[in-house]
Amino acid sequence: MSAMTQPATAFVGHRLLAAGPLVEVALAIKNLPATQPAAVLAFDDSTGRVIDFDLRGSKTEMIERLLQTPPAAVQSTREKLPGIAHDAEGEPAKSGRGRPKLGVVAREVTLLPRHWEWLAAQPGGASVTLRKLIEEARRNSGAQQRTRLAHEAAYRFMAAVAGDLPGFEEATRALFADDRERFAEHAAQWPADVRDYAERLAFDNATA
Repeated sequence: MSAMTQPATAFVGHRLLAAGPLVEVALAIKNLPATQPAAVLAFDDSTGRVIDFDLRGSKTEMIERLLQTPPAAVQSTREKLPGIAHDAEGEPAKSGRGRPKLGVVAREVTLLPRHWEWLAAQPGGASVTLRKLIEEARRNSGAQQRTRLAHEAAYRFMAAVAGDLPGFEEATRALFADDRERFAEHAAQWPADVRDYAERLAFDNATA
């Protein structure tokens, strides 16, 4: 994701400053007066992590630097998800002559005798059955994974901005219980911008 498309949100204290692509948010921060008294923080909408902008130089220089810097460098804590299969040593899987291996990597699997017996009796054999079981488990756990990541993103933002607000601990417990109604109840006294953004990260992103 590039700086032109990566979504971010910036706050001045408890007030929303800007929301949109990374470049637009950086410009909004750059345009703030030097005497701005409140703390300014920008957050990655997908992870809730703080983004550390390099605002030195002119606006043009800042934008050029931002566009040339990969998003992972702008936010060094972003996790990198591998897109290809790797072997046991971490190197990309290689296929030799003959039939393509399609990224398949051989690893040792230890099972009980009854497990091997059951696998051997399945259509396609053990390897095909194991792959089907894994893919099914991945599909079934997708919603839970999205919910967990959304809650973690919201908590990172809340810890940075709302830690001193009333009801923070109760709202946190409601967050990780996935209780939107109770979360809204405990966050009701928060500044509207903080409350709305935290709720969007926590619950709307989980279903996106």
